[in-house]
Amino acid sequence: MSYAYRHCVLIPSVLAPRYSTSALGCLIKPPYRPPAILSTSTEPTSGTALRDMPGIVDASVDLRHLNPQEWMSPSVTPLDELANGLDSSFRAKIETLCMQLQGKLCREMEKIDGQARFRVDKWDRKAGGGGISCVMENGAVFEKAGVNISSITGTLSQNAVKEMRVRHQELNVDNECNFFACGISSVIHPLNPFVPTTHFNFRYFEVIQSDGRKSWWYGGGSDLTPYYLFEEDARHFHEQLKAACDKHDPTYYPRFKKWCDEYFFLKHRGETRGVGGIFFDDLEGQSQQQVFEFVRSCAEAIIPAYLPIVERRKDTPYGDLEREWQLVRRGRYVEFNLIYDRGTKFGLATPEARVESILMSLPLHAQWVYCYEDSKDPRNQNLIEVLKNPREWL
Repeated sequence: MSYAYRHCVLIPSVLAPRYSTSALGCLIKPPYRPPAILSTSTEPTSGTALRDMPGIVDASVDLRHLNPQEWMSPSVTPLDELANGLDSSFRAKIETLCMQLQGKLCREMEKIDGQARFRVDKWDRKAGGGGISCVMENGAVFEKAGVNISSITGTLSQNAVKEMRVRHQELNVDNECNFFACGISSVIHPLNPFVPTTHFNFRYFEVIQSDGRKSWWYGGGSDLTPYYLFEEDARHFHEQLKAACDKHDPTYYPRFKKWCDEYFFLKHRGETRGVGGIFFDDLEGQSQQQVFEFVRSCAEAIIPAYLPIVERRKDTPYGDLEREWQLVRRGRYVEFNLIYDRGTKFGLATPEARVESILMSLPLHAQWVYCYEDSKDPRNQNLIEVLKNPREWL
């Protein structure tokens, strides 16, 4: 099958051999390969509804004890520190949650792809902490996918404290503010144009001032970016996220769905990046355990929200026309990430930034065709309509 790549822009990617040493961290072969942790259904027939698929048997994350054999790499924080902190430390809880989700998702994706494996890159940050970047490229199902974890510590600059005071008035610019930040972020770009791209991230931020006062908050979300609109896929994705939200607060889903539509909006194009999902930031509460449990529920919803859609669409036949449209739409994805995304801009402006991990979200291939005629395929209009006028899917 040949593809039209005129006006094609190749996005920088990690091109080093699978196992080597990088400048910023040690690239290691995944040390753990136990039997499959999750199981999926066989390929559904075209008439099978997503809700009827057996799907993922268990996407829950067990935080009662550590399961390092399920991880893609040793953790950033020493294992004994995580084990000792599971009962009382939210630093340990969030890093363990990230490690478990990364391991489950990466292994399940490798099983679905059947060809490519994740390159695992464990890196250290001189100022404190480090991360684990898992990247898959040129697979049979996933053209590029990244699942990154970072767990870092340090001292905030006065400018950073001033910026944070806009939303966190308790911070004092005259105090030295030490911070801990931990999160997981993923972007998955499938090869087949009928399989949507997805993104998610969940993060925890903690600040301890020199007078001993501690502030904390969580952020995160997940969204879906299709190239061809299948309403049942959008509904399924939103159903899973709503169910996770409703376990904790019935107002969460409508609030965070609206926030997602507003955040993932390309002002210069007048359209959203995709069909949305949920997005939240600076989430606090009287009970940190309750807020953490909400984030955990959202994290556990990722696999059942997305992978059944991949299974359903990955073998759909396509040709040059569909591939060209996919690459044009990916160009819009790149535009959002480089122009608007706060995380990308913040990361690139951070000292000792690990650029390869920050730009992991960009696809292997995208294109910008001058005055592209999207009307030449009526299927494109179905998608454009919902991008310009976000819908309530449930």
